[in-house]
Formats: sequence, C-alpha cells, structure tokens
Amino acid sequence: MAQIAKIEAKAEIKCSPAKVYDFFKNKMTQFPNIYPQVYKKVELLEGEEGQAGNIIHFEYVIGNETMAAKMKTEAINEGEKSITFRAFEGEIMQIYTTFVAKVTVADGYVTWSIEYEKANDSAPIPDNYTTLAAKVTKGLDAYLLSQI
Repeated sequence: MAQIAKIEAKAEIKCSPAKVYDFFKNKMTQFPNIYPQVYKKVELLEGEEGQAGNIIHFEYVIGNETMAAKMKTEAINEGEKSITFRAFEGEIMQIYTTFVAKVTVADGYVTWSIEYEKANDSAPIPDNYTTLAAKVTKGLDAYLLSQI
C-alpha cells in the first residue's frame, strides 16, 4: 500500500499578501484571462467563490498534456491566509489516489504544499505541479503589481 507523501515549493512575491490571498480565495475563475497558456478553463460548479465547500473545475496544461480536475475547497484559514483544495475527479485521480494542494500566503512569499498518494509505483512525484504553481504565482504577482 502506498503512503501519503508531501512536497512543497515557495514563490517570492512583491505584491501585498492580502491581494494575492484575495485572488486565490475569490477570483480563481479569472486565471484563464491571466495565464491562458496554462489555464484553459476554471469554472465554479457549486457554491460560492471564497467559501469552503465550493467545487471548481480546472482544465489546465501541465508538461505538454491538457488535463482536467474537479477540486473541492476543503478549508479556508483566514488567520494563516491559507486555502486547501482536494482533487476528487479527473485525469489527476488516475495518477494519484490522494491529491491535496494547500496554498499559504505570507509576507514576501507563497508556499504551495501538495500531499499525494500515488495510484501505482510508476506514478511520478508531482513536482511538476509545485513547479507550475510557483511559476503561476510569480505570474499572478506580476499581474497584480501591474494593476496598481
């Protein structure tokens, strides 16, 4: 039986942590407008943006592959400025039986942590996801700075 493992990545930000956190919490459906080369579609299927329990459908490009995932916003922690998402449907579930991504925004950086369990021994460590998350975070930071 596979075990749950965890990887992390940090991305430096220059924008105010409040703006970055607000985007991740309330405006994720805007990602295709900001980063169309990665996000093909981000759609709120259930609930309200900014609320735990909502369901978001992502279509995205990772590597050279377009994939889709449905994610549930499991937790929003205002005190630590963190949001936890759990994948429950889509191609990602063929690779990982557990995939939980947590974004935490702090002064000067954003930390992405992914807890995962491989569906089989040939499944890769999802470092391509943490690399992509850090890259998208830097792009978001530049976008938010340009909006001032």
